[in-house]
Amino acid sequence: MYRRIFNLALLALAMASPAAHATAFTYNHDPFAGTTVLSAPGRQIVGGEDFLNFNVATDRFVFDADVFGISGPLHMVNSRTAGLPSSGINVVVLEDFDDDANPQTPFGAGNAANLIASRVLTAGPGFFVYFNQSLDLPRLVYSTDLSSTNSDLRILARILNLNGAGGRNELSKFTAANFEIATDTASVPEPASLALVALGLALCAGGTLRRRAPKDAAGAAA
Repeated sequence: MYRRIFNLALLALAMASPAAHATAFTYNHDPFAGTTVLSAPGRQIVGGEDFLNFNVATDRFVFDADVFGISGPLHMVNSRTAGLPSSGINVVVLEDFDDDANPQTPFGAGNAANLIASRVLTAGPGFFVYFNQSLDLPRLVYSTDLSSTNSDLRILARILNLNGAGGRNELSKFTAANFEIATDTASVPEPASLALVALGLALCAGGTLRRRAPKDAAGAAA
């Protein structure tokens, strides 16, 4: 009985361990707190983003639905501008790295937002990842309206490890699994936490088994 529990706990640990290195980057604070951005005319772009490393194969960004004003599920598309649908999306990974065929001019969040707005016709807030030419790396951005060239933008993250040509190639690997919307982000478990729970179960089961073993042996001898 106890050995079976122990084995099940070890199995849970083994299943959780591959995800132990995954990270959930959670955003649950008002992106424009302390500013007058939303009441000022025209587009405002707010920086002060997080600097982080992101593993496209395992990590994910988690957004609070209430904070960012998104009532439904996330619908993500990874594409160049020409391939973006006109509606039904609220997350874009943009695979265009320039907007004027001139690599000497900056390509920033506003330029990327304008490219997206040139295709998206349905108003609504959303997120996009684009590759900043000057910084030579991707940034994660929140837009109050993906369809508008006047939408206010908040830079949420600067992805340090996806820089250079290799970083540009990584953009094509982003999938819907890298983005999540949640209504209670405080309770979103880190994958590493799940592994720790499994480890705790294994240790508890192992301790119980060790305490039980002498009694079982004595009973067998009698």
